[in-house]
Amino acid sequence: METNMNTFGTIFVLKKQKAKEGKYPIYLRITINGRRSEVSIKRYIKEDNWNLSRGMAKGKSDEVRILNTFLEQIRRNIVDCYQELKTTKQNFSCEDVKNAFLGIKEESHTLMELFDYHNTEMSNLLEWGTLKNYFTTKKYFQHYLKTKHKKTDIHLSLLRYGFLVGFVNFMKETKPINPHQPFSHNTIMKHVERFKKIMNLAYQNEWLEKDPFKRFKLSFIKKDIEHLTESELNKIEKKKFKIERLECIKDLFIFSCYTGLSYIDVHNLKNENIIIGIDGRKWISTNRKKTDKSVMVPILPQAMKIITKYKNDPIANSKGKLLPSYSNQRLNSYLKEIADVCRIKKKLTFHMARHTFATTVTLSNGIPIETVSKLLGHSNIKTTQIYARVIESKISSDMDVLYEKFNGHSSNKLKQLSS
Repeated sequence: METNMNTFGTIFVLKKQKAKEGKYPIYLRITINGRRSEVSIKRYIKEDNWNLSRGMAKGKSDEVRILNTFLEQIRRNIVDCYQELKTTKQNFSCEDVKNAFLGIKEESHTLMELFDYHNTEMSNLLEWGTLKNYFTTKKYFQHYLKTKHKKTDIHLSLLRYGFLVGFVNFMKETKPINPHQPFSHNTIMKHVERFKKIMNLAYQNEWLEKDPFKRFKLSFIKKDIEHLTESELNKIEKKKFKIERLECIKDLFIFSCYTGLSYIDVHNLKNENIIIGIDGRKWISTNRKKTDKSVMVPILPQAMKIITKYKNDPIANSKGKLLPSYSNQRLNSYLKEIADVCRIKKKLTFHMARHTFATTVTLSNGIPIETVSKLLGHSNIKTTQIYARVIESKISSDMDVLYEKFNGHSSNKLKQLSS
């Protein structure tokens, strides 16, 4: 990065690949901290009349003297542009000096400006739960700039590959904003993923000539998707809470466990989302908020029981909702209480209900993965395959039965032989 402008230099060079009638064009090469930019001065000269080491015309003719005087004026103008930039900008590049010399006033965008632009433009397109993560990522980049680069912001033109590598290393040693959510490798990669998305936005808007982080590869560590086992699900399902709030949230969670719908999709359900399917039974027909992909889910008895329970709920009816609604944050907070009461040690979140539907309710009961993918509203079956490990566990349990059967069969044979 061009942060310390202490290696500024200029020299005139010939561009031999652009020869014209035996003469070569003269270019001014600007160098700052090892990075170069060149600009044509619209003058041509023969190679024999050029002093390569001094970067000027050689000879004593009036023509040579006039040309060298012109070159020196150009050099002084470039130096003046450089000095002016030093007084007006904390960071700048050789391209900035070149543009100042040419009178090109380019918009100079900064990283924090880019974050603000993204968050404003996406405010109506992204759910708040997603958008707020970009605000958090911005805070960490601000912290990184202040701690490691002693700045509050940086121009996009100064960003290089090493900037992002440095951020990853910085995140490994820094403390999280929320001490209850320590950084994992995947958490750091999510921040990097958001950063790369906004850098791509800068490239698309032509704020950058190229994406300096295109070669940076995200590396997520595959982790098991946490879900409730059948016994854990039954434990919560059978628990009766005297506190109405906890009972309602338990019901919403169980409803999601038997439909696979996400928080926002459950929240948005209305009576008209209940239809009669081709089998004559009741189904839920809705569009996933996240992908706008249509989803059809048969209503299992456990889910229908909850719909019936809240059919005349005054709060749900007043809002035109199928079920009562709470904020996702409140739901997850109360689910922690429910987990404690039910003595479930897993970190219970509403999204775990969707994982439980995919694993314990469907795949473990022999529903094909292609069907599960449709029920979950996944655009790609690869997304559903993260749950495929439960098939292996089911095979293992099925094989246990087979092992016992054959072990018993072998024992009986031995008894017959010994008698």
